Amino acid sequence: MRFPVLASKAVPLVLFAVAVYASAADTPTVTVKGYVLDSACVFTKGLSKPISKECATSCANAGSPLVILADDGTIYWPIADTTPSSGQNPKLLPFAGDKVTASGAAPAKSSPTVSAGL
Repeated sequence: MRFPVLASKAVPLVLFAVAVYASAADTPTVTVKGYVLDSACVFTKGLSKPISKECATSCANAGSPLVILADDGTIYWPIADTTPSSGQNPKLLPFAGDKVTASGAAPAKSSPTVSAGL
């Protein structure tokens, strides 16, 4: 009698784990080459590269989220894969102002245009 109860609880857990694994395996990845700079410079000043490493670092330390501005002009705003998400400035700060190559999960949603100040 104890086996059916245990099996009824284990089967959904196993199915959930398989679904999560299959979902993660299907998630495409993307490799991006571009500059790490503060979002304010990208959105309000239209910069295509940082003014300087010091400027990007200073703005990030003041609270401006860091983004990756790809060579093709696409703006990538790195986020954690947790809910609630957390800022990625601590991970990006060593690269502020630098040109980088980064890989990760492709964004589930994207927008052809981004507006600041809405």
